[in-house]
Amino acid sequence: MPDSQPQPPPPPSSSPGPADPSSLLLCGARLTDGRTVDVRLGGGRIEAVGTAGSLGGPRACGARVDLRGYLLLPAPAEPHAHADTALSADAEGPVSYEPQDVQRRTTEAALLQLGHGATALRAHVRVGDVQGLGALAAVLQARRALGGLAELTTVAMPRVLTGVAGADGLAMLRDAVKMGASVVGGTPDLDPDPAGYVEAVLEVASEHGCPVDLHTDAGDPARLARLAAMAGGLRPGVTLSPCGGLGRLPSEAAARIADRLAAAGVAVVCLPQGGCGGVDRRGTAPIRLLRAAGVRVAAGSGALRDVSNPVGRGDPLEAAFLLASRDGLTPEDAYDAVSCAARAVLGLPEVRVEAGFPAELLAVRGDRLAGALSLAYSRVVVHRGRVVARTSAVREYCSSAASVELGLPRQGRGGVS
Repeated sequence: MPDSQPQPPPPPSSSPGPADPSSLLLCGARLTDGRTVDVRLGGGRIEAVGTAGSLGGPRACGARVDLRGYLLLPAPAEPHAHADTALSADAEGPVSYEPQDVQRRTTEAALLQLGHGATALRAHVRVGDVQGLGALAAVLQARRALGGLAELTTVAMPRVLTGVAGADGLAMLRDAVKMGASVVGGTPDLDPDPAGYVEAVLEVASEHGCPVDLHTDAGDPARLARLAAMAGGLRPGVTLSPCGGLGRLPSEAAARIADRLAAAGVAVVCLPQGGCGGVDRRGTAPIRLLRAAGVRVAAGSGALRDVSNPVGRGDPLEAAFLLASRDGLTPEDAYDAVSCAARAVLGLPEVRVEAGFPAELLAVRGDRLAGALSLAYSRVVVHRGRVVARTSAVREYCSSAASVELGLPRQGRGGVS
């Protein structure tokens, strides 16, 4: 019997209808609880989850993907990317903000991260200064081109918002929201009046009903406490990142700030793979302390091969690996930070491998989550109920008596069809 029942079938007829061409059957996948299941997808959602072989009746869908040897997980999401500067580390001279260059880099970076498994991405884009709104327009154009492959949302990031110099930035921020930026953000640490900067951002966000996502090192307890007090009443919510300065504070001071953030409902996105251009200092937020206080903590990738991190990979599973190996999180909690918690920060619906939930899934070769985080080479990515990316890795060894006699594992060429 299926573990989660499919939707009731239509009234019986004299002969079964043809298979639904929009449906997809994932066969023989392993779940984190150890079960091996078939998963039927349709209409962008999970229709049914059943024991292997239980969903292949006369109404079975025509398309199948063999996931034997794969672990099936909720898809990751990327809560902190820098699309306008991604993949620019090797450029000769200053980074080009020509619209065609920004659009190309944004598209290539989004597809790279989609291949890693991220079906939703939040891109922080600088507005004002030399680039004006041109970079944002290019990222929004890339977003339209990526429709059906991945969900890309944008955060408008002005540099200065206070004083005479900030008047243009504030006008630019409002124009960015009208243009299509769905999140209001920025870098209060770089403004001469950080508190005034936060007030301006919150005002614009309140006017338009937008969430807020701010870059801050979070190394000043008084400033952070004031930010938490101002942000507490804003809905749909406030996110801070990367907050590396919290890790440099005395433990008691950091704990008090964590309590304030939790009480205000402020989420934190850490960047375990490295920093980004939005803050001047590096370091990782105190993940376990924040989680213990009740703060929602997600993990993002930050810079993707730009001057801030020329070797950034943009891989959410690498971020989870670092949270588990360096910060002491369990593999389950580490993966949650790049999947369920990341989706919550982005305001997206929860995903579980259960009937009725969105069909946003990642299949990784392996049978345990810890192993998948360690050696996540082969991947199959599902967005809105269809396979949108596949990565296949083959590991082969030269013939030897040891490999034959001991039956050493080898990642073969078979598997996903």
